[in-house]
Amino acid sequence: MKKLLFFVCLFAGTNVLFAQTDASAKYGALITGSNLNKHLSIIAGAEMEGRETGTEGQRKAAAYIESQFKAMGLKPVEALKGYQQFYPLYQDSLKTGELSFAGKAAVYGKDFIINMNSNETGSFKGKKIVFAGYGIDDEKYSDYTGLDVKGKIVVIFLGEPKKDGKYFLSTTSRSSAWTFPGIPKKLEAATAKGAIGVLVINPAQETFNERAVASGKKTGVYYPRVATAGKTLNFAQLSHAFAKTIVGNNFDTLLKIAKTNGAIANEWKTESKTKIAYKFEKYRNTINASNVAAVIEGTDKKDEYVFVTAHYDHLGMRDGKIFYGADDDGSGTVAVIQMAEAFQKAANEGYRPRRTMVFMTVSGEEKGLWGSEYYSENPFFSLDKTTVDLNIDMIGRTDTERTTADTLNYVYVIGHDKISSDLPIINEGANNKYTNLVLDYKFDDPNDQNRIYFRSDHYNFARKGVPVLFFYDGMLKADYHKTSDTVDKINWDLFEKRARMIFHTAWEMANRNEMLKRDTPLNMGTR
Repeated sequence: MKKLLFFVCLFAGTNVLFAQTDASAKYGALITGSNLNKHLSIIAGAEMEGRETGTEGQRKAAAYIESQFKAMGLKPVEALKGYQQFYPLYQDSLKTGELSFAGKAAVYGKDFIINMNSNETGSFKGKKIVFAGYGIDDEKYSDYTGLDVKGKIVVIFLGEPKKDGKYFLSTTSRSSAWTFPGIPKKLEAATAKGAIGVLVINPAQETFNERAVASGKKTGVYYPRVATAGKTLNFAQLSHAFAKTIVGNNFDTLLKIAKTNGAIANEWKTESKTKIAYKFEKYRNTINASNVAAVIEGTDKKDEYVFVTAHYDHLGMRDGKIFYGADDDGSGTVAVIQMAEAFQKAANEGYRPRRTMVFMTVSGEEKGLWGSEYYSENPFFSLDKTTVDLNIDMIGRTDTERTTADTLNYVYVIGHDKISSDLPIINEGANNKYTNLVLDYKFDDPNDQNRIYFRSDHYNFARKGVPVLFFYDGMLKADYHKTSDTVDKINWDLFEKRARMIFHTAWEMANRNEMLKRDTPLNMGTR
């Protein structure tokens, strides 16, 4: 009797497994080139005006994606009370920019400019100026050794020193965070030392061109990243001629050292008594952008999440010409829409996923991964309970630099050997069963010169510890970021095949017993 019961249970369990497998094949087949074409012709059409973040074109694209999610029957995110996660962008205009030295007013645009993205309305006055080299304070190298800058104004060079071709701080040929982002760390160090203001010299920028002056009077739209703790000081950037009047006769020698990333000895770090006054005011306009998200609630594991993401923004318009962004990343956007429709159809017919599926298209990617960064800092679902992010950025075309015989049957997969050892097993299994694409892992090389791992929205999940896979066609030449990235260039058969493979991978990850393990170091460094 026990043996009979065992075989009955085994048969029933096998039937469930086959049913799920058959369902994956059935609903994956709903993703077709013709349906992808239907959506992409709209997303990458002229009406969307290139979908630049913060513009009417981006808002039109968001409205279209939301309308599709609604029409398919996907649910909004309860915490958002809708389908869009709005985040603020700023655009600043100069009201007042004043700097005086020894009682003489400096000329804005000639003697100095002010970076509006990195300065808030404020002022400072001081009677003592300290030249502090590169303004670095690190255990490996510090410009503040023996210097007292409390209550004083600090003058520093951008950059950091090298020795024998390698940077002191990174001990490699790659610069450290003291170069990029650079200024925020240097302001933080100056603040910690008690300085009241900072004057910056860029060794590579002797004077200010029209573009630099214009950007110092009005910014483009930018994402207001959370300031580092202690970043409270205002700063101005000086022209070389004006910097010389402040630093003195040693300036030419110091400039030569800074241009070659030489170390600046303490003997050059001097203090002088001269009055300096600085005043800065700006007007800020706030513009909202958004991520568009919809969910299909899971069954027994509904408090765990599988994310499928893509960015729907592109470059907008320049000189009246539209950057259509059909492949980048209209292709990923409409793949997300199509997968959402297939999963919803399955749920309607009794094949609801065990985990909650989250389909999210983000904006701001082309500007610096803004939308996904905002989500990673303001998640509406637990990142600890997010089993994976499957990110799609350009899967509609082929890599013109690829010369192998599989040019029409491949996709680059990034992230397979990072964070979770489950990733390649599941992805390769789904691909081998359903699509038989060549999965190319070349961009997972830590020495990848293109740094592809850091260039799309999966990175903001990965840096929070969420396993990710990023699917990409490699189209970095040809029409990349050109007005010619248009719908007619898409390879629909290959696009369909890639989208189906990602669907089958998502299906398995949504229905397996365990969340993906987090057991593999991220070996790519930092962005």
